[in-house]
Amino acid sequence: MAGFLRKRTLHERAAFQLYGAAVAAARDPYLYATLGVPDTLDGRFDAVVLHVYLVVRRLNAEAETGPAMAQSVFDAMFLDMDINLREMGVGDMSVGRRNKAMWEAFHGRCAAYAAVWDDGPGLAAAFARNFWRGAEPPVDSPAALVRLALAQDSCLAGQDTATMAGGSVHFLPAEEAAR
Repeated sequence: MAGFLRKRTLHERAAFQLYGAAVAAARDPYLYATLGVPDTLDGRFDAVVLHVYLVVRRLNAEAETGPAMAQSVFDAMFLDMDINLREMGVGDMSVGRRNKAMWEAFHGRCAAYAAVWDDGPGLAAAFARNFWRGAEPPVDSPAALVRLALAQDSCLAGQDTATMAGGSVHFLPAEEAAR
């Protein structure tokens, strides 16, 4: 029993590290200052969702251990969202409802991105719809986000699964990825 618990703790630790790397990549100032991603709670949420989606997509490509690790990254994300809501002063009675809304938004965005992944203009439209939520995005920003997502996806695809399972992942700088 102790061995099972130790493995679970190590697995969760790695998932939190992968999630933390995705959050760090989503905080790259280039996304906000140059690409015009709204520097708001919603805009930052969408940037985190994109980067976590990329990690989950990469992990799910590994048949043996990937899906379980991807689920752990997802769990880490929503535990962090719960903690952040509480730190922002959201009352206990509202945290569950708000977390559920973010969970649904995450799944909706992942489904939308997966459905048009190989369709550049379709993916750009999905990014525009989600990141700018009805507002006019800056010229070429959705296309730049497509380039960024595809470059990050390629970068992640080249990373060793065992290294990722250990909690280590590398993202390209946003400026480099968006070229």
